[in-house]
Amino acid sequence: MEILGNLTSILPTFLLTSIPGLESVHAWVSLPFGFLYAIALSGNSMILLVIITQKNLHEPMYYFLSMLSAADLGLTISTMSTTLPILWFNAREISLDNCITQMFFLHGFTFIESGVLVAMAFDRYVAICDPLRYTTILTTSRIIQMGLLIIIRTVVLIVPLLLLLKSLNFCRKNVLSHSYCYHPDVIKFSCSDTRANNICGLIDLILTTGVDTPCIVLSYILIIYSVFSMASPKEWHKVFSTCVSHIGAVAIFYIPMISLSLVHRYGQSAPKVVHSMMASIYLLLPPVLNPIIYSVKTKHIRKAILSLLFTK
Repeated sequence: MEILGNLTSILPTFLLTSIPGLESVHAWVSLPFGFLYAIALSGNSMILLVIITQKNLHEPMYYFLSMLSAADLGLTISTMSTTLPILWFNAREISLDNCITQMFFLHGFTFIESGVLVAMAFDRYVAICDPLRYTTILTTSRIIQMGLLIIIRTVVLIVPLLLLLKSLNFCRKNVLSHSYCYHPDVIKFSCSDTRANNICGLIDLILTTGVDTPCIVLSYILIIYSVFSMASPKEWHKVFSTCVSHIGAVAIFYIPMISLSLVHRYGQSAPKVVHSMMASIYLLLPPVLNPIIYSVKTKHIRKAILSLLFTK
């Protein structure tokens, strides 16, 4: 028993952090967090449900939207599993293995969402620039292939990154900056050489954000070029209105992600509450706002949700 107790005591553990300075009012803080999680879960579940059940929504654009909602659900559940227990029960301690498991899903769904946003940009490009071939280019089998490619890319990139964590030594009980395990936040507490981890993380960043962002920008450059060749300003407005939802989804995903990365890299002197709030915004904003944006701006989704809610 003594040997087992000594072994347990040297296993690396981490302490998660909610919002520094508000520990005494966690019960009240849990109310807005619980409300936002409820919106994210119900909104994305509703979009998935209407796309699955409504045959008129079985089109490429809505297939990609269902992938986006599934990724948002995964992100919500990944963070909710540790954030709410901290606020409700002050359950802050987490083992390295549980931390790695959470990072697999958290970073995995982040990579998937980034890939889906690229696929949605390609969908908008084909729909606007080559509408006559839209149904022949974006067939159901091709959409499935794109989905599988996004998942394969995610697994290939994230598994080596997390396996490298197992070889690191952590010398003490480490207090993380967020209410969930975030890879750059975890490795900074290692006593070992983390150059391999940093290089692997940089490669992952280049092969996800570094590839996906230029692809999205390029698709909209081609769309803008195509739109301005049209004669009628009325057609310009009609075309751009079909892209508003996707542009909003891209903005609320990439802006908080880039901001959090910059805070971690260059904002070491920033107050801890800044790190905490940026982390919450980074992973709560897309799942909460995406269903609202698409419900408001996409007429078919809005009508399908209303008919489902108010069917007699």
